[in-house]
Amino acid sequence: MIVAIRTDKPEAEIAICSATGDVLTHHTWLAHRELSSTLLITIREQLVIQKAAFKDITGIVVFKGPGSFTGLRIGVTVANTLAYGLEVPIIGMTGASWQKDGVNALLTRHNDRLVVPEYGAEAHITQPRR
Repeated sequence: MIVAIRTDKPEAEIAICSATGDVLTHHTWLAHRELSSTLLITIREQLVIQKAAFKDITGIVVFKGPGSFTGLRIGVTVANTLAYGLEVPIIGMTGASWQKDGVNALLTRHNDRLVVPEYGAEAHITQPRR
């Protein structure tokens, strides 16, 4: 199974795809400020719907930006951690067809090994007060 993760906006998305790229389930939820506590739970729930577990994941596609700094950071970190822990390939994608393009890249044995978020702008850092 291939897991696709998108967390660049308040509505997070998880898709579970077959080894051939067919979308088996797609779930969107308003994660907003609860993303860090709901992402792994939601991935597990979507796997259970498919009668699968984390050990059945064969690849991960993650939307890497541009988008929300915190949302991307959480989603990409979870995706990288799962890929590393499960020893499966990971692909980071952008654009409107990110999921389809990412699944196709995985099916052709592409592996980014580590995905880095693309925020789309420089960070707005608040200067410390003296």
